[in-house]
Amino acid sequence: MNQPNKKIQLLECAPVPNALLAMGIPTMIGMLVNAFYNLADAYFVSGLGESQMGAISVVYPLGQVVVGLGLLFGNGAASYISRLLGSGDKQKASHVASTALYSSLLAGAALILLSLGFLRPILRLLGATESILPYAVTYAGIYLLSCIFNVFNVTMNNIATSEGAAKTTMCALMAGAVLNIVLDPIFIYAFHGGVAGAAIATAIAQAVSTAVYLWYILRGKSAFRFHPRDCRFSKEILSEIGKIGVPTLVFQLLTSLSISLVNNAAFPYGDAAIAGMGVVTRLISMGSLTVFGFLKGFQPIAGYSYGAGQFDRLREAIRTSIAWSTIFCVLYGSVLALFAVPIVSQFASENREMIVLGAHALRANGISFFLFGFSTVYSSLFLALGKGKEGFVLGACRQGICFVPAILLFPSVWGLTGIFYAQPAADVLSALITACMALPLSRQYR
Repeated sequence: MNQPNKKIQLLECAPVPNALLAMGIPTMIGMLVNAFYNLADAYFVSGLGESQMGAISVVYPLGQVVVGLGLLFGNGAASYISRLLGSGDKQKASHVASTALYSSLLAGAALILLSLGFLRPILRLLGATESILPYAVTYAGIYLLSCIFNVFNVTMNNIATSEGAAKTTMCALMAGAVLNIVLDPIFIYAFHGGVAGAAIATAIAQAVSTAVYLWYILRGKSAFRFHPRDCRFSKEILSEIGKIGVPTLVFQLLTSLSISLVNNAAFPYGDAAIAGMGVVTRLISMGSLTVFGFLKGFQPIAGYSYGAGQFDRLREAIRTSIAWSTIFCVLYGSVLALFAVPIVSQFASENREMIVLGAHALRANGISFFLFGFSTVYSSLFLALGKGKEGFVLGACRQGICFVPAILLFPSVWGLTGIFYAQPAADVLSALITACMALPLSRQYR
């Protein structure tokens, strides 16, 4: 049996827990290591000072917007590909994969050039103070150019996972992440590159991940060819990609917006507050990306089962995913809350003010992270089933519908404490909304 057929068989008839582990664990490990090297950037840059640490915190949401294009085409295509494979239409699935990959690269290149043309005003809008701005410009100028690799990687991440190639995704993410962790101290300190060195290390790491995916394609390991002539910009394919991809992009944009709003809310309290909240954001992102990585394995199983009419298998996959992701979120959130001070101290360069502020925020966000798994399983499920509107609402809740009013209102009432508790309040509201939307869906697939 050839390799692509083995992957499809995993989606179709392997025991659900085994399939979730085979699909989810490699992707989860890859994304966990990927998140860890974001923390490594913060750790090594923190030794340069709080303004440099603030710089990478300010640039972070801009990079996430560019990466969002990879999610737009990659996640949108992945949902459709899984359903097409489930219904047996491999040829159309191949057309969808090629269309998504080349579209993401064109759109990503255009956005990168536009961002570089208006870099300083964009960084000010994202919350850069005058002391942070020079470092942010230096870091962003290099980092944004490397984002074209990241767009390719994110798109391929989703497409490869949709066809059951979770191990390839893990290898690509881990190769880049490990290399970035090794190169950071070399380029930042040994070569005296500062924040520019951190950006160069990231660029090299992203290029290596791209090389892994190119090897996967060129060696014929994928079920798809990814040839330009396989692109089909038909209304049906683009609408199916957009139906799931646009909500995913909006979610990514809202994530960037939420970080920018936090930076702007912390602006009056100085660089220490911006840097402290930046550390909290990266720590919570490490946990959330781990959950997203596992659910990348859940989505193709759910989409394939739905497309093949295997509803018992779908229900089992949902129950198991909720249980496993919630256990992880409780454990991870508890560690952040209980050990907030020593954790933040690793990124603070003995800045007492930054440690106190960051630890307070980390405790609040760690406890509310308990609810993240439940909400994310259902937002992923709606997208996997092709229900874009419902997926859009749930995806927009945590970082948009619930968070934006909280971050705009709470600081005006409670000051800096209001910034710390805006995200926890949004987490609780998002979980309540998820529960209300999950009940009708459960009745439907029964």
